Parts: sequence; structure tokens; C-alpha cells
Amino acid sequence: MKGFFISFYLSIFLVLFQRETESAQLRSNGIYIVYMGASVSSKSDPRNDYDQLLSSLMERKKNAVIHSYSNGFLGFAAYLSEDEAKSIAQTAGVVSVFPDPVLQLHTTHSWDFLKDQTAVEVNSNPSSTSGSISNGTDTIIGILDTGIWPESESFSDEDMGPIPSQWKGTCMEGHDFTTLSCNRKLIGARYYDEPGSSNAGASGTPRDKNGHGTHVASTAAGIPVKGASYYGLAEGTAKGGSPGSRIAMYRVCSLNGCQGSAILKGFDDAIADGVDVLSLSLGASDGMEQEFSVDPIAIGAFHAVEKGIIVVCSGGNEGPNSRTAVNIAPWILTVAATTIDRDFESDVVLGGNKVIKGGGINFADIQKSPVYPLIYGSSAKSIHALADSEARNCIPGSFQDDQVKGKIILCENKDNLYFALQKFESLKKQGAIGMLLINNDERAVASTFGSSPVAAITEEDGAKIISYINSTRNPVATILPTVVVPKYKPAPVVPNFSSRGPSFSTRSLLKPDIAAPGVTIVAAWPGNDTKGVVSGKGPPLYYVLSGTSMACPHVSGVAATVKSLHPSWTPSAIKSAILTSAIQTNNLQAPITTNSGSKATPYDIGAGEVSTSGPLQPGLVYETEINDYLQYLCYTGYSLTKINKIASSLPANFSCPTKSDSDAVSNMNYPSIAISNLKENESKKVIRTVTIVDQDESVYTALVDAPSGLDVEVEPNKLQITKNSKKVTYQVTFRLTSSTKEDMFGSITWTNGKYKVRSPFVVALSNDSK
Repeated sequence: MKGFFISFYLSIFLVLFQRETESAQLRSNGIYIVYMGASVSSKSDPRNDYDQLLSSLMERKKNAVIHSYSNGFLGFAAYLSEDEAKSIAQTAGVVSVFPDPVLQLHTTHSWDFLKDQTAVEVNSNPSSTSGSISNGTDTIIGILDTGIWPESESFSDEDMGPIPSQWKGTCMEGHDFTTLSCNRKLIGARYYDEPGSSNAGASGTPRDKNGHGTHVASTAAGIPVKGASYYGLAEGTAKGGSPGSRIAMYRVCSLNGCQGSAILKGFDDAIADGVDVLSLSLGASDGMEQEFSVDPIAIGAFHAVEKGIIVVCSGGNEGPNSRTAVNIAPWILTVAATTIDRDFESDVVLGGNKVIKGGGINFADIQKSPVYPLIYGSSAKSIHALADSEARNCIPGSFQDDQVKGKIILCENKDNLYFALQKFESLKKQGAIGMLLINNDERAVASTFGSSPVAAITEEDGAKIISYINSTRNPVATILPTVVVPKYKPAPVVPNFSSRGPSFSTRSLLKPDIAAPGVTIVAAWPGNDTKGVVSGKGPPLYYVLSGTSMACPHVSGVAATVKSLHPSWTPSAIKSAILTSAIQTNNLQAPITTNSGSKATPYDIGAGEVSTSGPLQPGLVYETEINDYLQYLCYTGYSLTKINKIASSLPANFSCPTKSDSDAVSNMNYPSIAISNLKENESKKVIRTVTIVDQDESVYTALVDAPSGLDVEVEPNKLQITKNSKKVTYQVTFRLTSSTKEDMFGSITWTNGKYKVRSPFVVALSNDSK
């Protein structure tokens, strides 16, 4: 699967963002990050140790420091030798010192689909949900990404009011970017480059030279733009989830990836600038997971949440294997990807006009009738091919020109050595007309093939075509240009690439948190792009991308809308509202499934598919306090001394439990529940506290959905909510009554007839990886 998504992603960009190996991602080129925790001590005293260490280093090595962090947290990034890094790590006040890592990107109609899927009706009270306030007016979404293309119509500030007074940021000038590039929509832009760096024109400007950041920004907060499409495909009104929100772009990525030191600087500036939401469609790859004190995203997100900023991150594209989700700290809202009800179909017509429904995006201009000879790659092996599998998989060099000239070639795609377009480009040079690629995942997630006659087909349809070839003297075919099939069912479906839980660090915390549209999303694109251009056409102003990168800004847009309606809500209240109102059914009114057809579990989709209106009026929320997160650090092995450096303030009587283990994480006041290491005939208890956010007094009743073999008891099973009792605590006991080898899933829903407040739960029989 990893090979598939890399193939898909690079077939879009052709040359951008090749996945680096673990060692390459960890290389720092001599740059180390020194993290020193909160900007004030737990007693609200200035941190003189930071000033002393920084001054001392700058005196010894004048140009060593490339970034300093002092707004939301303390630290710096600097050129250091390994010995210097080890020495500084022992200095008083330092939490950690680690090599500067290189992280990678996790890369219209989707909002209409989400609204159609939403089962919760929002109260039509004009004072709460009508007008521009429901569009996220005046909330500020900070985006850490590849930059932005300010001229896109999606970022017009027409009819927008003055910039919010809370904004303290700036619009940095740079190459082909001036202060006039910003407006009342795009209110801020910054960029971060190593001194003296030169990255193929991507440095020295907030301008997006890649497209990813522009796409993400317009998905989160783009204004409605009528008639948007990718060369006529998926035409409609492109809009963001929170079109009234303002955008602040922090370009932390270059063509080589996203430097950890730049990510931390982006967090530090965004905290001071006054953003409400931070959206990061980037992160480590599977196998690159780091514990909190050496993870730039976890560090920055913790201090942002301390300051009241909700942080939304993509969960990664390393599925469908388990334990692949990243950005899994409990203070982060972690997003998985799903499909929408739209299919990009490229039909294959065989002799006798038999039609096979292929997939992918192509604008091929060849005969519509099946007049081209069709061959299976394995039947045309060159004498130079080392094995039958090379010809079967259409490895470049497997054929001689006369074997493929004028023909359509049927190829398998099990080698993971070459991308689809690489295979076709080789065939095209030998005179081939087109290529059919047998791959379930390529069929499910449309790749962009430009003007090349290429279509992806499922293994089932591949077998049908092979049978046709073998039973016909002169097999022929053609490949039709792509059409969009609306109201496609079932949807949503979890694509294979979306990273899965359980969490790699502990099974006592459920990750990912939520799912959102992340497949074939149409959004804004740089106006001078050449990579997505189809032959004979101008640059596309809107483009199609897939990945958890695209899912993340959908949730960021919802979070901004909730924040605009409830400005006093904490990040955890907003997260809770999003999770407890999530959707679990598809457009067939059946449970959401994965691409393999199995029922999706919380390891696939967290609480479910994000709702656009449910979070606005959730009824009850779970407030996860900073104290809960600090206890989480205790449970995961941090000493009280180190925690005291990390936190801005500690409760007077705060202490780590004598016995700190990951199982205690289950008692964190989180809107989902995860139990680990439960044995047969054993029981475990967790405690949760809910807070009323609706003014009505009412009684909530618990509804339990539990699998066979697991007893789940909620005490009390009724909650009396009054204006004088805004917080109510309950206890859940889980008891395993029969032996099983599989993790168990269910939910607890509190309802008063008006609201349904649902928490998914996972019960794991082991705390070890499977």
C-alpha cells in the first residue's frame, strides 16, 4: 500500500516530495533543536536560563543560531557539533536536544457531501447559528505548509470586514510577494529558510511553489467560487469549510520537505500572532515516530493548546497497516481520510462494446471505438526481460518496440518499483497507444494521468479482461476520457492509504480521532503551475489531490466555525464537540466501510466522519484539562522535574503518581475511551466528566452499544443536568466475559432526546503491538 500511495502522490506532482528513508529524515546537516519548555516558570517567573544559554552560544559561535523560540515556548535551532549538542543537553533548564528532522506532507463538493451526510439538525435560533457567524467569521486559521498563491480567487477579500483586532502578525515580503499580496482574507504570511539556502526557487518567499499549501488553505477557508473545476471535471462551487475565516500562512516546507526547526518557528510565531486554529497537513512517516520531547509538532502543538489554540493534524498516509497513525499526542486533533460520493471514471471498451468501469483522471484523445489491439504484458516478454513478472508488471525494458507499437497494454502493478506514469512513458516511447493498470487501490483513489490514455481497473475486472484476451483471436479495446459520476455509493469509504490506529505509543488512547474527506478533493492551485497542465491547455486554477493532507483542513474549517460560534470554548471542548457528533453511517444508511469492504472500526475512523452542524450544538462536552495532558506525560515516563520545565504552570498540588503506567491514560477525560490489556473475567473502570454547554436543564440517559463477550456498565446511567450542576461525573466498568483474540469496539451515547453525545470505545486484550 505504501508503494501505491507514493506512486499516486508522485504521479500527481511527477517529481515532488519523494519519500526519504528514516536516516535521511533524521539527518540535521549539523542543525540541532534545543527545547527548553515553557516561556515562564511554573511560578510565572522569566526564564533567565534561556537568555544565558542563547547569549553564551552566540558569543562563541556568532552565526550558529538560525531560529529562536520565545513566544509560546523557549528554545532555538542552531548549528552544533555532536559534542556541543550533548553538552547543552546537560545544561540546567534544557528539556531536550535533538537533530532537526525533515517531515513530509501528508498529501468543493466535499462540503456539500458532508452536509448531506450530517444527521444532526441545528437549532435555527438566529442569535446562534444564522448569518455569517456560521461561516467562521473573523476566526483566524493558521496553516503551516508550503506557502500560498495569493492571487487565487478563493482568497479574495470582497465583502470582508476589517481584520480582527486580535491579529498581531505580519505579511512578510519576499521574492514575487509583497505586503499587497495580503488582504483582509489572507491577513498574514511568513516563511522560514535556513540562512543561505537555495531551494530551486522555493526559498525567500511565502509564495507557494508546490501547490499543496494553496490547496489546503482553500479547503479550510476559501470563499465560494462558482464554476471551479479541473479542466471541466467536478465542476461546481469550490468553497472552504469556514469561508468567513481569515488565513495566516506559515511556509515551513520547501521542495525537500518540512524542517522541524521551521515548524517550531511557525508554531512560535502563530501563537504570538493570535491565530484561533492551527492546521498542519504534514508529519513523520511510519517508523519515524518520536516521543514528545523530540517531536516538533507535538512540542509546538502542546504550547499552542496551552494558549487556547486548537491544533488539527493529518494522521498520515501509511495505511492500511495498523499502528501507522502519526501526530497522536492527546492534545492534537488527529484526522483520517475518507472518500466522498464522487467517482472519476475512465471506461475501458472491449470488442463487442463490452464496458469495464476503470478509474483515474485522463483527458485522452484517441478513438472512442475499440479499434486498438489489446495485449497482456506477460504475453509479450522481451528476450531482455529477466522474468515473466517484469513483462507482467510492464517494467521498462521488458518489451521490444514491435511488441507494443499501436497497442493497449494490460499491466499488473505489484512491483512497487516504478510509478504508473513511468511505466506508460516507457511504453509510449515504444509506440504504445495506452495502458490498463490492474490495481484495486489505484482504481479507488484516482491518479492524474494528464492526456495519457491510462486507466486503473480492479483485480476482478483485470481477470475479466485477461479472460477476454485469452478467448478472442483479435482482442481490441479503447480507453475513454474521464467522466465524473455523482452520487456514487457507498460513501464515505476509508481508502487504503489512510493511516490506522491503534496508537504506537499506548493502546490506552484512541487515535485517529476523526475522519474527513481526503480523496479526489478539488481546491485552489497556483496559477503558474506546469506540473498539472494537460497538453494543449492552460494552467489549472483548481486541482485534484488525495491524502490525509486534504482531510485535515476539512476538520480545521469545522473547528474554526465552532470557535466563531463559541469563542470562549477551549480547544478540548471544540475537539469534544467534533468527536461526539461524528457520523458512523454512509449514504446507504449502513456502517462506514473500508476499501476492502470490511466495517470501519475506530482504528480506521476514530469517532466517525466529521459532521458540519453537529459540533455547533453538542449538548455536552468533555473538557480535557492541561493537567490531564501533564498527567499523560507522567504516565509515559516524564519526571516531575522535566514536566515543570515544559508546563507554563502547574497546579499547586500537582504530582506524578507513584505508579505511572500507560494504562492510567484511559482515565484521561477524553471524548473517546481506550482500554488496554484486559483479561478474561477481569474488569477495568474509567471515569469521565461531562460539562453542559446547552442552557436547558434535562436528563441524559446512557445508551451502550457493546459487542458480545464484553459487559459494559455505566454508573449512573442517568445524568441530571441543571444550571447549578454544569459538570457531572460518571463511571464505566468494562468486563471481559469470554475469550477472544480480537480488539473489541463499541460506544456509549448520552441522549436527552434533543442531543446525542457519542463516545466510541476500544478494548484491547494486550498493550503490545500486533
